[in-house]
Amino acid sequence: MNHPLLLHSVSYAGLWGQAYLPLEQVIAKAAELGYDGVMLMAKRPHLSPLDYGKAERARLRQLLEKHQLGVVVLAAYCNFTADLEHGEVPHREIQTAYLAEVARLAREVGAGVVRVFTGYENAVCDYTRQWRMIVEALRECAERAAEQEVVLAVQNHHDIGAGTEAFADLLRAVAHPNCRAAFDAWAPALQGSGYRAEARQLGGITVHTTIADYRRLPRYVYQPALVNYEARTPMVQAVPMGEGFIDYRGFLGALEQGGFTGSIAYEMCSPLRDGASLEILDGYARRFLDYARGAGWASLGT
Repeated sequence: MNHPLLLHSVSYAGLWGQAYLPLEQVIAKAAELGYDGVMLMAKRPHLSPLDYGKAERARLRQLLEKHQLGVVVLAAYCNFTADLEHGEVPHREIQTAYLAEVARLAREVGAGVVRVFTGYENAVCDYTRQWRMIVEALRECAERAAEQEVVLAVQNHHDIGAGTEAFADLLRAVAHPNCRAAFDAWAPALQGSGYRAEARQLGGITVHTTIADYRRLPRYVYQPALVNYEARTPMVQAVPMGEGFIDYRGFLGALEQGGFTGSIAYEMCSPLRDGASLEILDGYARRFLDYARGAGWASLGT
């Protein structure tokens, strides 16, 4: 099945010591490499709503059309459980206002989906309260996104709802047609769960998925008294598509069996095994396209 293939602008944001490109050059890069569209980071140094007023948004839309990048997803950054230690600060309202503006920004630049997160678990209050807080916040944000004819896509990334069963229950609790899934293989793969069945379960409500491949590097700390090593949590390192441990062919096949027809973004959002130069980034981005076409996710002509 053909899916729009998007390049996530975070890959060229320089956040992990990697080469940096301004947003306009990332857009040109995506077109040059042969991507169908882009996933744009809705924060500095790329597409912050603070920096893109009405005129800038119109120019950005024209630039996307000029490069024939027909599918655009915005990546928003939120954490609804942030700073619960200080209840007098209206963090939920602040983040809701940000997401409402990102939804408006999405409509004005021609994007139909805004990727969002849930929240990192905060020790200051119980899990149930945090769960309820996130459900209510996502529902309110989905209502505001609906006003802009935009869909929120929740990524299974942050602690609350990171497990696939909990993720499905969270979306069921939100129960809003403009709150869908951006279900990825990364989290369940690291958690050691069998993600094919989960992908089939969530495929029908997933509108977008983001992909990157990784390898595990075992870690050990020497214990002299035992003349032995103690195992620690493995490090995970980004590698070119097809060289890691995540079964993406199986994952996408299961998502499609569940009804997935949405877009796929490639991201380089951590240090890469092979370095940080622009040439390395471009090479990884090209490798993804080759892999995706070989897997039948897109026609060879795209």
